[in-house]
Amino acid sequence: MKLAVLQEDLAKSLITTSRFVNTRAQLPILGNIILKTEKTSLRLLATNLENSISMSLGAKVEAEGEIAVPAKTISEIVSNLARGQVELEAQKEHLKIKTDSFTGTVSGMNTSDFPKIEDIIGKNAVIFKKLDFNKAISKVLFCASVDETRPVITGVLFLNKNEKLYVVATDGFRLSQKILNLPKGVSFEKVILPRNFVSELLHIGESDNFSFEIKEKESQAIFEIDNIVLTSRLISGSYPNFENIIPKEAKTKVRVGKEELLRATKLASVFARESANMVKVKVLKDSLKISAESGKSGSQEGSIEAKVEGEEVEIVFNYRFIEEFLNVVEGEEVEIQLSNTTSPGVFLDPKDPDFLHLIMPVKVQS
Repeated sequence: MKLAVLQEDLAKSLITTSRFVNTRAQLPILGNIILKTEKTSLRLLATNLENSISMSLGAKVEAEGEIAVPAKTISEIVSNLARGQVELEAQKEHLKIKTDSFTGTVSGMNTSDFPKIEDIIGKNAVIFKKLDFNKAISKVLFCASVDETRPVITGVLFLNKNEKLYVVATDGFRLSQKILNLPKGVSFEKVILPRNFVSELLHIGESDNFSFEIKEKESQAIFEIDNIVLTSRLISGSYPNFENIIPKEAKTKVRVGKEELLRATKLASVFARESANMVKVKVLKDSLKISAESGKSGSQEGSIEAKVEGEEVEIVFNYRFIEEFLNVVEGEEVEIQLSNTTSPGVFLDPKDPDFLHLIMPVKVQS
C-alpha cells in the first residue's frame, strides 16, 4: 500500500474514526484503525463491536493494500504533523509515515482478524433531514438512562405511529418525547438505538440530509452522511409503555418565563444540592414559589410571576431535571401542567407543540 493524502483531511478523519475504537477490548485488533486504499481514496474503518464507522477521503493512490494500525498512535502522530501532503506506505505489518520534515514507522497488524464492517448503505435507505433529526435528538438524549442494568432505557426509542416518528428517551425519573414527520419509505415499527451511537450522529457530517436503513433481521441500523457510513446494533427488549404514564388531563396549568424559572431554579439549587436535589414548587394564584432548604447551609424561597389556571398545588421536583429541560427549550415561555402531588409534571415548550417532557415528583416523607 502506498499513497499520499493531505494532513488536515487525514487528521480530521482519524479523530472521528478513533471515537469508535475500543482500546480495552479483549481482542487487540479492536484497538486499531484499518487503513484501506481504493482507486482514488483512502478508507478508514473502526469498530467496538457495537458501533462501527467507515469513512473515506480523497487520496493519490500508487499501490493498493490495507493495514491495521493502533488508533491512538496514528492519531497523535498525524495530528501533530505540519499541514500539507503526507505519504503513507505499508510494508508487511509496518506503516511508514513521511512528510518534508518527518519520517516515522508505526508497527501495525494484519487485518485478517478485523470484523466485517458495512461500508455501503442499501437501496432501501430512507432520506432524512439532518437539522430536524438533530433538534429531536438534542431534546431527548439527555433523558436516556446510564444504568446498564436496564439496557433498554439506555437507548433512544424510534416509534413509527400514526404516520409520525416518535423519538423518546427516559431514565425512569423523567421522559422526553419529540414527534417528527415521518420520511417516506420508513417500514420499521419501533427500534431502540444506543445512546452513545445517537450522540455521535449529532456531530458527524455536514450535509443537509442523511440516509438510514434499519435491518431488523440483522438487528442493525445503518446511517450514511457525506463520505461516512455508521453502523449500530439495535438494543433488544421491550421499551416501557411510556404513553400510559402521560397524564390525560391537568388540574393546574402554569405559564412562566423560561429565564425567570431557570434563574429561580439555579438559586434554589445552592441549597438543594445538599438535600437530595429537592426543590419545592408552590403554585399560587398568580405566581410560582420555588424554595429549598439544607440542614447545613440554610434555606431560601424565590417568587416569580406566572399565569395560572386551576387549583393551587405544591409539589417537589429534582432541580437538575427542571434545569436540563429548560436548557433545551426554544421559546421564551414554558408551560407546566400538574394533576396532583404524585403524578408526573408535564413540561411543555409552547414554541414547539411536538415536544413533551415529563418529570416524576419526589416523594417526601412526612
